[in-house]
Amino acid sequence: MGRPSVFLYQCYFTNSTISILFSRAARFSWCVVNRTQSYKERQCDQDFEEEFDQMASNTGVSGHFAKALESTRTVAGLHRYKFPICDNDLDNINASPEEKELRCKLAAVYRLIDLYGWSNNIFNHITVNASKDNTQFLINPFGLMFYEVSASNLIKVDLEGNILERGSTEYECFRPGWLLQSAVHAARPDLQCLIHVHTPAGTAVSAMKCGLLKCSQDALLAGEIANHPYRGIFMDEEEMKSIVESLGRSAKVLILQNHGLLVGGDTIEDAFFRLTHVMAACEVQIRLMASGNLDNIILPEEMMLDKERQVILRDRKTSGRVMTKSGTAMPVKELQFEAQVRMLDIMGLKTGYKYKKMPKAFLEKKTQ
Repeated sequence: MGRPSVFLYQCYFTNSTISILFSRAARFSWCVVNRTQSYKERQCDQDFEEEFDQMASNTGVSGHFAKALESTRTVAGLHRYKFPICDNDLDNINASPEEKELRCKLAAVYRLIDLYGWSNNIFNHITVNASKDNTQFLINPFGLMFYEVSASNLIKVDLEGNILERGSTEYECFRPGWLLQSAVHAARPDLQCLIHVHTPAGTAVSAMKCGLLKCSQDALLAGEIANHPYRGIFMDEEEMKSIVESLGRSAKVLILQNHGLLVGGDTIEDAFFRLTHVMAACEVQIRLMASGNLDNIILPEEMMLDKERQVILRDRKTSGRVMTKSGTAMPVKELQFEAQVRMLDIMGLKTGYKYKKMPKAFLEKKTQ
């Protein structure tokens, strides 16, 4: 057996029980990833999970220890993520092969956002254009948690919110949520994918008069950011027109004050790439604000901001491509997205994703 995850073995704790949990979870995780468990060992998975939970509860840990244990549960496959993304019901959906691939990719984003703790119960939405004429879109069924979203249960709607394909559930499309997404999709067809979240860090920054400061590299990489004042729950068309005006023609990130974030992209990969930078920037700003003194924060000079803008504009034209060993170019955002999806596959979630590049060891496991 090879060596387990370095991250798991490099966790040092004074509590011996926690050390035991990490060691056992590390071994279990390595068995799952490399599929080296015997039938008898797989039969013991449930016993291990119950023992893990019992030991964890007996330690009474909190704070960073609790987060570390939860991370271990996730890596070891002992989390709630047990529903396959590319599920069997996808075969019963009336969709083209291209749409089915898009469904798998979008469902994977729902799982990733939930995995990172950016979901908000059954609320919030991620949508993607599923047609060439910008008239059909995929959205999550209202009533499911993000970790329950799969390729088959995504709902297909038109711009008015009429259901074109219900998917594998009887849940409906959430009209107030779709009102926001549809207004932006209609006005900005270049934004093929939209992600709307209410994370604590994002909402906290949205309530700050200073907005999202350009105080970190992540904030710079997020690109142009627009702001929209809070006017209550989205219910009328006039408010939607106002939101579209606030977003403008070039920004891909909209901070909805006292509400949350709306992040768009010309592809699913682009939107998720941008969201990761926005979320990191918000987290950094929240921690900086703990100093209690804005004068204590160093902001880049305007000259450096202009230089960064030029880099972003250049990368938009070249898609930020990186040359691979084979001599082909692949956008950084796609490399990052494939790495994230690969993590879901390692967890056993069967994403159905068609990889462009894979590590040799992972490819060998996929073909076994």
